Amino acid sequence: MKILAYIGKRVASSLLVILLITLALFLIFFLLPTNPAQLSCGKPCTPEQLSRVAAFMGTDQPWYVQMGNYIAGIFVGRTFGTGGGAVVCNAPCLGYSFRLGEPVSQLIADRFPVTASIAVGAAVLWLVIGVATGVWAALKRDTIVDRTLLGLSVVGVSAPSYLIGLLMVIAFALVIQIFPSGGYVNFTDDPVDWFYHLILPWLVLAILSAAGYTRITRTQMIGELSQDYIRTARSKGVPESVIVFKHALRNAMLPVMTMFGLDLGGLLGGAVLTEKVFSMQGLGALLLDSVSNLDLQVLVGATLFAAVLVIIANLIVDICYSLLDPRVTLGRS
Repeated sequence: MKILAYIGKRVASSLLVILLITLALFLIFFLLPTNPAQLSCGKPCTPEQLSRVAAFMGTDQPWYVQMGNYIAGIFVGRTFGTGGGAVVCNAPCLGYSFRLGEPVSQLIADRFPVTASIAVGAAVLWLVIGVATGVWAALKRDTIVDRTLLGLSVVGVSAPSYLIGLLMVIAFALVIQIFPSGGYVNFTDDPVDWFYHLILPWLVLAILSAAGYTRITRTQMIGELSQDYIRTARSKGVPESVIVFKHALRNAMLPVMTMFGLDLGGLLGGAVLTEKVFSMQGLGALLLDSVSNLDLQVLVGATLFAAVLVIIANLIVDICYSLLDPRVTLGRS
C-alpha cells in the first residue's frame, strides 16, 4: 500500500509540473513582443487584414483567455475561425501552425518516429557499453586498463556531438563509404535499410553518452565492492562472478537507472545536433525550423512535448526505483 501511495503522489506531482510548464511556456513565448498574427499575415499586410488574422488565430483576446483556450485545447481540441473557413484542431491540440497549415500535434506525430528510432537504439548501445566498461574499470582499478578507460571517457564527455558526427560521416561515409551519410528510411518500408541508415547516429550518441555511464558505473561499483556485505560474501566462498553481477552491480545500477531515464527522455524530445548532421527530419529538426521561421505555435508545442517526455521518463524511473529499493518509498512516506 505504501508503494501505491508513493506512486500516486508521484503521478499527481508530475501532472502538476506539466501544468506549470505549460503555463510557463505560454507566458514566455506568447507574451513576446513578436506578434504571431503579424508573422502569419505576410507582406503587405494592412491593418484590416492584420485584425482579421488576429481574430482568426485568437491572438486579439486577453492573454489569460488565450492561455485558457490553449490549455483547454489540449484536452478537448479547439477551432480557429468561424464558418466554412474554420480550422479544426482535434485533441490533443498543441496549437496550429498557420505557416505549415497543420496541427502541431500532427507535425510532432510525423517526426517522432525518426527521433524515437535514433534515441532508443543509441540508448541501448550507450547503456550496454557504458555499464560494461564501468564494471571493467572498477574491477581493474588503478591499472592501465582503468586509466585508459577513464581517459577515453574524458574525451567522450568533452567532445561536441556535431564534431564527432562530422568525423564519423567523413570517415565511414565519404572515405571508407560503408555507411550512408544521412537520411532516414521508415522501418515499415525497409527494416534493413532503416537499420543501415541509423548505425552512424547511434554510434555517435553512444560514444558521447557511454562516457558518462562508464564513470558513474565505475564509481558506484568501487563503492559497492568495498561494502561489508561484499566482504562477508567473499569470506563465505561465494563465486566472484555472483558477487560482482548479482550483488554489487544490482545496487550500483540504481543511480545509473536514474541517469538513463532522464537522458532517454531528453533525447526523445529531439536529438537536435545529431539530426542536423545526418539530415534527419525528427523533432530536433522541427524545433530548429520553428526557431528560424519564428513559428511560435510549433515552438511551444514541440517544447511542451519534449518536457512531458522528460517528466514521464523521470516518473517511470522513480516508480522503478521504489520497486527495486523499498527504502526509497519508506523514507519518503
